[in-house]
Amino acid sequence: MDWWSELWLNEGFATWVGWLAIDHLYPEFQVWCQFVTEAMQTAQQLDSLRASHPIEVPVKDALEIDQIFDAISYLKGSSVIRMLSNHLGVDVFIRGVSDYLKAHSHGNATTNDLWAALSKTSGKDVNAFMDPWIKKIGFPVLTVAEEPGQIGIRQSRFLSTGDVKTEEDETLWWIPLGLMTSSQAGQDAAMALTSKEETVRGVDEGFYKLNSNQTCFYRVNYPPARLAQMGMDNEKLSTEDKIGLIADAGALAISGDATTASLLTFLSALSHETNNAVWSQMMASLSNIRSIFAENNAVADGLKKFTLKLVSQATESIGWDFKPEEDYLTGQLRALLISTAGSAGHTATIDGAKSRFRRYLTGDSSAIHPSLRLAIFQINVAQGGKEAYDSVKQEYLKTTSIDGKEICLQALGRVQTTDLINDFLDFQFSDHVKVQDVHSGSMALAANSKARDALWHYIKDHWDEVYGKLSGNFVVLDRYLKNSLQKFASQEKEKDIAMFFQEKDTKGFDRGLVQVSDTVRGNANYKERDEDLLLEWLKAHDYTSG
Repeated sequence: MDWWSELWLNEGFATWVGWLAIDHLYPEFQVWCQFVTEAMQTAQQLDSLRASHPIEVPVKDALEIDQIFDAISYLKGSSVIRMLSNHLGVDVFIRGVSDYLKAHSHGNATTNDLWAALSKTSGKDVNAFMDPWIKKIGFPVLTVAEEPGQIGIRQSRFLSTGDVKTEEDETLWWIPLGLMTSSQAGQDAAMALTSKEETVRGVDEGFYKLNSNQTCFYRVNYPPARLAQMGMDNEKLSTEDKIGLIADAGALAISGDATTASLLTFLSALSHETNNAVWSQMMASLSNIRSIFAENNAVADGLKKFTLKLVSQATESIGWDFKPEEDYLTGQLRALLISTAGSAGHTATIDGAKSRFRRYLTGDSSAIHPSLRLAIFQINVAQGGKEAYDSVKQEYLKTTSIDGKEICLQALGRVQTTDLINDFLDFQFSDHVKVQDVHSGSMALAANSKARDALWHYIKDHWDEVYGKLSGNFVVLDRYLKNSLQKFASQEKEKDIAMFFQEKDTKGFDRGLVQVSDTVRGNANYKERDEDLLLEWLKAHDYTSG
């Protein structure tokens, strides 16, 4: 790269190549499904904020460099490379990259140098259609309007706060449509949206989907009836398509472009799903909803019952036992379902986790399969009070494995009482927890509605200590604050956070604080707008009577 502003050339490309290599060596891992549910969604969550930044961003000093080592440079960068490589063809793309690397093997290079090499290899003007993706902030949402035999498609910038201003919506993206229908098994790779609005004719009204296999970096807002129908027709969808539809529906509910009811209706149709990546996205979207509405007891109780119904059959079917012939992804799914079922109050799962935990504490190391340590520790900390909390804390102190310590910190964050929450907060900033690991516990506490406020009060009351321990590396401090604060869903809390940091020197993590503010304000708007509608849906489907 010629300068730090083009950091993405190194990191975005390296991230994409890593996924490509794993897919080539271990196709059974289905890593592109994981890429869609992890990398792409993480990037889109950040890029849907006003406080995001372009992939290629001006850099003036070292502290600015630290703040662009983020999901935009790495994950949005790799996502747009995936989009481009799929459009050009992976073989063509690799040949172009090879030519680019050879041409600049003993010097620095720019984004335009890469585009020039790819244009020469592919015979297409890559710079013309990729320039907005790299140099402009944000990404688009396609809004679909249906008419007999055709669909209207309109592109606009997507913001999670749902309040895009005219001057913020001037970018015209080149968008591969990836249109898939029942009569067309593949997709028309050449079809792209190059204007703000366009009508596509001859569309199969029985079934269609845009962004086939989620290869492109945008969201799609379908009419509610179409999304519900795709849920009923989910056997026609690829794994990546299911993940994308779930993630889009959740994000669009937050922005106000859709409703939580549409997402829950779609999820209801997927209770027989068997793919780990799909379940992972289902639980990520549902957990976020449960977190935002946690303070409304009637809604929280209804969502808990919805979750329990959704996961019960799958959890009971997969069971506790790992079979010799079982693949890695089935083991991952078991851990996810057990953890979710336990948090949703599934009695048999809670009893099974407690039984295995007791045996483990009495010296039976075989009682807990390594892949189930986190799920079982979490359930026991949440259900077992001080005794379970102290046991997991001792496990943290005695284990020498890095992942073992990480698991314990995440589990300890499930504490339910004020005294244990405060004890864990003190423990996090003791010498027992390394600087780079503090955020793990704070992330768990922030996701815990009973601990979230206490975490924020601790940061305010112990700011000198927090800053002193974490500011040796502003990347660590920035990550800690974002993980600790972005789960709030209150306008008052957003103002409180802003006021606390107003008079403080925030250089090195100021961008992260603006991102927190955007996120909390968006959560609060979503809660205020959708709370009554969500409660009505839950009542209508017998999940609550409150």
